[in-house]
Amino acid sequence: MFKIIFSDIDGTLLNADRDVSEYTIETIKKLKDEIPFILISSRMPAAMRHLQQKMGIEDLPLISYNGGLILVDDEPISSTEIPIEILEDLHVHNKNMDVHLSLYHNDEWYVPRDDFWTRREINNTKVNPEIKSNQDVINHWKDEQKGAHKIMAMGEEENIDAIFRFLENNFPDDLHLYRSKPTYLEIAPRAISKLTAVEHLLQTHYQFPLSQSMAFGDNYNDVEMLKGVGLGIAVGNAKPAVLEIAHMVTHPGKEDGVAKSINEILKL
Repeated sequence: MFKIIFSDIDGTLLNADRDVSEYTIETIKKLKDEIPFILISSRMPAAMRHLQQKMGIEDLPLISYNGGLILVDDEPISSTEIPIEILEDLHVHNKNMDVHLSLYHNDEWYVPRDDFWTRREINNTKVNPEIKSNQDVINHWKDEQKGAHKIMAMGEEENIDAIFRFLENNFPDDLHLYRSKPTYLEIAPRAISKLTAVEHLLQTHYQFPLSQSMAFGDNYNDVEMLKGVGLGIAVGNAKPAVLEIAHMVTHPGKEDGVAKSINEILKL
């Protein structure tokens, strides 16, 4: 009945050590050559590949930046960026607050300094960024005619509130603003979502119907995907809004909820 599986990473697939468990690895390896297991995350590609390698699925497509970048055979088949002009306006607005702005494009990750936020993200993603001022990155990207796949604003709650209001008031039709924590603001192009990425990959690469897709998630950015696929499964630790719309609820992510459901549903 199901021909493909999509899974979020953080809060959904990883264990308490922020890694994939042996049980999960064994389960995904059973799927190999039968049912593609596609990672779909707000992470950059470099922060997803080591997980693919552990599960033996490094030859499969990746959906990163919540659908902003889709890679097949490590080449982009879809790329949606935040225009450089918006990044410039945000940079100017942020000068007095000096909120940490991490800037991402494909496998490029630039941080303005080595601080608490940088070290925290390195620990979470196992990727090391390049230290470069936001202005220097803007100048560099202008020359290369590209924008940001994602901007991560991190700082004191009142400053994140101020940046949220600025972007919401000035770019309501251009940006999707996602607060994973009071001190975090994830900024992405409004035109994309995990569901649009799933649909694009299915239409252009796999030719599977959406109804034969299974997906796992835990957070607000998973809602559209879980509602849209044939079977949308929330892990037990998911946000209440996600639990409410999911077709099914499984064990928490840290208790191998994804792998347990796959084994139960597909009778592996």
